[in-house]
Amino acid sequence: MTTFSSPEGGPGLPQRRRLVTEIPGPASRQLLARRESAVARGVSNMLPVFITAAGGGVLVDADGNSLIDFGSGIAVTSVGNSAPRVTSRVQEQVAQFTHTCFMVTPYEGYVAVCEELARHTPGDHEKRSALFNSGAEAVENAVKIARHATGRQAVVAFDHAYHGRTNLTMALTAKNMPYKDKFGPFAGEIYRMPMAYPLRWPGGPERCAAEAFDVVTGLIHAQVGEDNVAAVIIEPIQGEGGFVVPPDGFLPALAQYCRGHGIVFIADEIQTGFCRTGDWFACDHEGVVPDLITTAKGIAGGMPLAAVTGRAEMMDSVHVGGLGGTYGGNPVACAGALGAMETMEAEDLAGRARRIGDIMLPRLRKLAEADPVIADVRGRGAMIAIELAEAGSLEPAPAVASQIAKACHAAGLVVLTCGTFGNVLRFLPPLVIGEDLLEEGLSLLEDAFAGL
Repeated sequence: MTTFSSPEGGPGLPQRRRLVTEIPGPASRQLLARRESAVARGVSNMLPVFITAAGGGVLVDADGNSLIDFGSGIAVTSVGNSAPRVTSRVQEQVAQFTHTCFMVTPYEGYVAVCEELARHTPGDHEKRSALFNSGAEAVENAVKIARHATGRQAVVAFDHAYHGRTNLTMALTAKNMPYKDKFGPFAGEIYRMPMAYPLRWPGGPERCAAEAFDVVTGLIHAQVGEDNVAAVIIEPIQGEGGFVVPPDGFLPALAQYCRGHGIVFIADEIQTGFCRTGDWFACDHEGVVPDLITTAKGIAGGMPLAAVTGRAEMMDSVHVGGLGGTYGGNPVACAGALGAMETMEAEDLAGRARRIGDIMLPRLRKLAEADPVIADVRGRGAMIAIELAEAGSLEPAPAVASQIAKACHAAGLVVLTCGTFGNVLRFLPPLVIGEDLLEEGLSLLEDAFAGL
């Protein structure tokens, strides 16, 4: 057993799974009853346990159960929950001031975060950033910037994409239920293209690698017209859509195509960013340099912060006052981001993500060899998924994914589902998780499949 503790040697949470009640236990069930009488029904919960402490690779609930965390709050707490460098900076900032609004009286933290984003995001060109509160806000503003800079309106997105829950980002998001159903009408001038999805490409993975780029660009030419397209937005590895990894070469070709036609190439790295895939950003894997990059989730160690970072001339094309928001770049959130990025660099969390992938992928592939319900194992670094389908076919098996997730939860392992068809199990462990917990979590997953 390893123990998570601060560099100063302060006490931390024991890094072990420990079940003292059923999941959820009586204290969580009591809180759930309060939640149901006070919180809107439309806000969902994957696992109704109420957390009282978290750190390293564990979550501790109100009943004292210690659960292995394979979710990281959906890729948010990559540096670990309550990471020492994050908490110390946040506490110091809270004691100084909590808000002034950067648009009224600025402060250094906002500037420092933008400087760090310029340093770490792909490309060595001159960059500017603007800070916001959420990933959806970042995507909205990236589209605003692209339209303003190009004078064009059309935006191209992809099948299986997820970009948020606001009106514009719902239009960009592909999945109807639960994200879009009966929430329309949606923003216009959005055009959807087929995603380079190897498992589900007509004719199979080999044809996907050979055909996807030509199919996508041919459809843009025929249905939209390159001169009308302000931006192409894509997740380098899709998130909610099922951790879909496009074949090598697709992203570089798409970026080059955009550059050749004056189209802004927007990389939505909200889930993939900040060391999650084994590089600081997923675009780094193939040397792709986006014009604009949207970030959130792992940026600030759990504090609400998001950003658009991009080419200076493009970002600066927007008139003064055209970007911003009351809370965007809140000083406490900025302090969290500086602590999180310091942690990523000091502890080489990109390397740690690669190590997690090296541990997880072989065991998951071995599991897939033994169980025909696993149609695909994919991902990079610590962003890994398995897609489930009826044996001998590609018919999605969402009920099996739900069954496996529930079995894992009951055993004290927090896993998440995703995918357009609800048939994908995704794994996003904190990058600081101990290898013993990681191995134990994989064993619990194997037990869940054995119990089918």
